[in-house]
Amino acid sequence: MKKSVLLFILILFLGSANAQWSAVPNLTTFDDRTLHFGFTLGINTLDFGFKHYASVYGNPLYSPDSIHNFRNEIDSVGGVIRADIASLTPGFTVGIVSNLRLTENLDLRFIPGLSFGNRKIVYNIPIHDADKGDQPYYNSRATFLDFPLMIKYKAKRIVNHRPYTIAGLALRYDISKSATDNLLQLNKAVFSVEAGMGWDLYLQFFRLSTELKYSFGIGNNLSSKPPSFPQYPQYHLIFKRLTSNVITLSFHFE
Repeated sequence: MKKSVLLFILILFLGSANAQWSAVPNLTTFDDRTLHFGFTLGINTLDFGFKHYASVYGNPLYSPDSIHNFRNEIDSVGGVIRADIASLTPGFTVGIVSNLRLTENLDLRFIPGLSFGNRKIVYNIPIHDADKGDQPYYNSRATFLDFPLMIKYKAKRIVNHRPYTIAGLALRYDISKSATDNLLQLNKAVFSVEAGMGWDLYLQFFRLSTELKYSFGIGNNLSSKPPSFPQYPQYHLIFKRLTSNVITLSFHFE
């Protein structure tokens, strides 16, 4: 997979280099269209913003009976259980581009799509998964339906190049299986503020845009209901709040 991604990026770079040296403008009326469409492919990395309780015992939902099997283990860290992302794992995004021209420099963009990703979470105590046994980390997998609505501000076009910035709001809805045996119970709907920058490259037959975007989760992604037996709730109860953050490198073909 890594070799395919590198090859894809190399092809885009060679196309960009070829267009850069061309003094003949391509697609000269492209930006005059009121409405146009395209598709997008991207690479994403999913992340969490963690906010912990000072101690798991401070969570109002904490019950000694629910974790009695691991009381000695939890007491060994004084109830101070912490989690972090072990490593950022590449995921994949695909979507459809709908672009509405507002002014010479402003566009309204709606890019519904589908994103696949995973977060590897490590804890400072051993992870006991009732379904999979002891694990070095917990995989929090997600399949999102993406609904971003963005404003695109475009700088002045220079021959076949045009840099831009982008910002807006997005709704992501997780359609992956969410069962009571998950160590973390998450809300399916995630709202985000998004911002990024990109570069439009006008080729002979289409416009290629390379875009880097950061998505800041707003609202608590953590469900108020911890997992139920036979799963162990201590891995959920340590959090006051989880925010879902995403970094996406996209290639738009329009």
